[in-house]
Amino acid sequence: MTSRRRFLTGAGVALTGAAGVALTGNAFAGPPVPDPVPDMSGMTHGGGVNGPMFAHGATVDHEANGFNPTDTLRDFDMGQTSTMPDGRTLREWSITAVDKEIEVAPGVVFPAWTLNGRIPGPTLRCTEGDRLRVRFTNASEHPHTLHFHGIHPADMDGVPMVGRGVISPGEEFVYEFDAEPFGLHLFHCHVGPLAEHIARGMYGTFIVDPAQGRPPADEMVMVMHGYNTTFDAEGNQLYAVNGIPFHYMNEPVRVRRGELVRVYLVNILEYDPINSFHLHGNFFQYYPTGTSLTPTELTDVIVQAQGQRGICEVTFPTEGMFMFHAHKSEFADLGWMGFFEVTP
Repeated sequence: MTSRRRFLTGAGVALTGAAGVALTGNAFAGPPVPDPVPDMSGMTHGGGVNGPMFAHGATVDHEANGFNPTDTLRDFDMGQTSTMPDGRTLREWSITAVDKEIEVAPGVVFPAWTLNGRIPGPTLRCTEGDRLRVRFTNASEHPHTLHFHGIHPADMDGVPMVGRGVISPGEEFVYEFDAEPFGLHLFHCHVGPLAEHIARGMYGTFIVDPAQGRPPADEMVMVMHGYNTTFDAEGNQLYAVNGIPFHYMNEPVRVRRGELVRVYLVNILEYDPINSFHLHGNFFQYYPTGTSLTPTELTDVIVQAQGQRGICEVTFPTEGMFMFHAHKSEFADLGWMGFFEVTP
């Protein structure tokens, strides 16, 4: 079996090279093949002072993938809006499930199940009290649903055997409900095996703004997740925020000194029990689930289980490069790390 660390160091799978590596989606395609013993003769400190990371600057083909995590970071989809007879706002979106191969690390192609062709899926945004209408089209070869966190009628819950239930390949369904409560939520497929559907990429973020709004800020969404590239449901070989491991090491998140930065932080990681977020050189206010306008903690580390989320607010007093990453060191070594670049 290829361990997650052996995968990254190249002992199990070649991460670079012109041909790349196409992963299969069958976890039980054949008996496991013993890994060769890696040549460690030229290594010191167990992989170097920066850890067993990809070669600095190595990245994926964002154009071929169809999305770039730098764009995903601040991409909020407000939907098509109109006014209902009762004066409320109606927001409408179209979301399509698509099977798609995505280069998740240089030379490593992952057979993903996506929403609108990206990982994570779109970030839907609305205001509490809005009427929401989401047309879901299943263009995948697999059955799927959309399950929205929040408060809604049972027949809009997007789970098998309740309401419309499973949306089969080629079918579509319209989910409709009111936006409540305000806060930071998720939506994801709820078809079994649920862990695989989520781990393949079937999820997105769902933000309900409070009616009175929040203070102006540089806002961004970060979705923490991983890739089980061996399809054995035994942990993950790669970890990421917004789709691509190490992306924000190669393209730091640029923010302004003295400006309020608001991070909508979501953990949708499967096959590991918890995830975390640590910010260097600064502390942030934390609002669990974003359902209160009063923070519960001033900290530099928070921990989230699967499905948990919260809002982090920070104002950087000084310029410079400040790292952020999972405080589970292995997750950071395997892709979950990046930098804020604070500019004047």
